[in-house]
Amino acid sequence: MTNTQRAKRATIRDVARVAGVHPSTVSRALGSDRQARALVNAETRARILKIAEDLNFRPDIAARTLKTGQSHTVGVLLPDLTNPLFPPIVRGLEDRFAEDGFVVLLGNTDDDASRGELVLEGLLSRGVDALVVATARRSGSQFLELSRQGLPIVLINRVFDDQLVPSVATDEVAGIRMAVRHVHSLGHHRIAHLAGPQDLSTGRNRYRGYLAEMDSLGLDVEESMVCIANLYSPEEGRRCAVELLDATGARPTAIVAANDMLAIGCYQALHALGLRCPEDVAIVGFNDAPFSDLLSPPLTSIRFPHYQVGQQAAQLVLERIADPTAPIKVIFLPPELVVRGSTCSRVQG
Repeated sequence: MTNTQRAKRATIRDVARVAGVHPSTVSRALGSDRQARALVNAETRARILKIAEDLNFRPDIAARTLKTGQSHTVGVLLPDLTNPLFPPIVRGLEDRFAEDGFVVLLGNTDDDASRGELVLEGLLSRGVDALVVATARRSGSQFLELSRQGLPIVLINRVFDDQLVPSVATDEVAGIRMAVRHVHSLGHHRIAHLAGPQDLSTGRNRYRGYLAEMDSLGLDVEESMVCIANLYSPEEGRRCAVELLDATGARPTAIVAANDMLAIGCYQALHALGLRCPEDVAIVGFNDAPFSDLLSPPLTSIRFPHYQVGQQAAQLVLERIADPTAPIKVIFLPPELVVRGSTCSRVQG
């Protein structure tokens, strides 16, 4: 192939001429609309795909955006790309979006407000058709305003207090209650909670679940039995765990952490204080991140289906793109207790 040929970009008409079909047939065969693709028989579509590949054909995204008003891109805002919770969620998003010809643009905010605004502006300037957001605080006024302006937005692992934006999350209250019930069944009565940030729905709801289950079990919650982390991080987990374990009075025999990153900090605190898990203090996490079974001892955690969260969120986005007036859905996926070596029975609590 000559340099001139490389410089000349193949068009739909070029593909149509080689395939011996009308350009509209090529457009349907290569388009993102599944119903339109179904109008082209399988043999013809396969031939068109092969010719398009041979000609190094690439659709003109800018032209398609001008024509349809859609870029077929979805922005995804994450608080921390290094958190193992998010890769399977993103994979679920990508797989479902790919079925309808959409691609994902990732934005990492580092859970920093100013960085988050910069990343958000960058995604909006690229004309994304929708946003999937995992960084929102409980009110999320900027996202509510964008939603009111007509931009489809779906929250993952977050729910606004007024539930005015479609969301997919796990049933956090039920999950934490399950964790508290589990350690109580093993004989623990002094059960502390290492809570997540209270300006996030995850932190608030999991704290609510802890209080509700402790009350249901008739167990007192002293002020020294709860420590609220500023971030979901091992560093904050360690700080809070040391505070819980160094508090005046009887030491807790179990700590229910609001997520697995905080639970890692609990392990670090126990090691620093010369305590053993689970013999001295049992630990339960939340999320069942991929590393949970690799810790020593393996972490008991509350699992929710990460990949399905991504799939469900993508489906909600596609529904909102197709019909902006569709009812707002808030989906809570059921949690599951995964028991491992970080919890054990006690003769006395």
